[in-house]
Amino acid sequence: MRIPMVNLRWTLDQTQKAWRENLERMHERSHYILGPEVAAFEPEFAAALDAKHAVGVSNGTTAIELCLREANVKGEVITSALTAPFTGVAIQAAGATPIFADVDPETLLIDPKSAEKRIGKRTAALLPVHLHGQPCDLNHWRILARAAAVPLVQDACQAHGATWKGKPFSSYSPYVAYSFYPTKNLGCLGDGGAVVTSSPRIDQRLRQLRDGGRKNGEQVARITGINARLDEMQACYLRAFLPQLRAWNEQRAKLAALYDEAFANCGAVRPVRRLTGGVVHLYVIRVRKRDPLRQHLAGLGIATAIHYAVPLHLHPAFASAKQKRGDLLNAERAAREIVSLPLWPGMTEAAIGEVSQAVKKFVGD
Repeated sequence: MRIPMVNLRWTLDQTQKAWRENLERMHERSHYILGPEVAAFEPEFAAALDAKHAVGVSNGTTAIELCLREANVKGEVITSALTAPFTGVAIQAAGATPIFADVDPETLLIDPKSAEKRIGKRTAALLPVHLHGQPCDLNHWRILARAAAVPLVQDACQAHGATWKGKPFSSYSPYVAYSFYPTKNLGCLGDGGAVVTSSPRIDQRLRQLRDGGRKNGEQVARITGINARLDEMQACYLRAFLPQLRAWNEQRAKLAALYDEAFANCGAVRPVRRLTGGVVHLYVIRVRKRDPLRQHLAGLGIATAIHYAVPLHLHPAFASAKQKRGDLLNAERAAREIVSLPLWPGMTEAAIGEVSQAVKKFVGD
């Protein structure tokens, strides 16, 4: 595509000196699993998020799974119907059952009132998703979790650098999961993830769980763990990209503001509302003729994407939730209308203008 959804080449070019030096050190050591690069990245990432600890893991899915395993969650976990299926996959991998709540029609974040209605005797954890980089109301979610006497696990896989009420996510619960999938605000060049926590005890337990239940490199599995280690090579890239995270988030916000301005008086385009403290992972709009619009833009060389086309309660893999079409109307309606437009740090203002004008020309001002 002439205007792609993301441009990872730009990211690599901007940081080439740093990641090449990191890779060279790694190859000189020939230490590729849980070596010095991961050990250095973890406190750097924690500091960037104003947190105490970070544990590098294999991907965002295992980050969520390890949080649930550490909390010994068994039973039902309430989460959003509108997110990547990997959130539900992680819940199942931990031995629990996902139950889905509806979303707010303006922000598309999980609706705490919908979640509260689903809290019952089998509820074992609450798992809000900071969708598109926007923060859930963590004051409200913390109150719900305390009232239900269950852990609060945060899916922050799209929200690197976001805060709530000026405070880091880790100040609201000891389980915050991140993904470093390549297209994230902080991505690597493969799979990667991390759990951020304020608890030294949880930090140590997660390190043991990610390494097959072993402790301090010994060859004895003392607890039931999984193989979920962050690769040294990915840490090399992450250490090069991390110092740019704040500036890249600022660039994303400025570009999103240009889209906002372009669509301000276009009634046929409804941008998904963003919140104070959020970061822009995706720029998402709602339009009624979504699929014809995507075809039109593709013909002009403009890429688009749908995040997400089918709410999780309608996925066959999550039939155990026993939820059906019509149960979560806001999520179902949004899934028919949402489309993500191109956005990445380094994208030009001219490209934003071209995309927005093409959208408006198709839908009508």
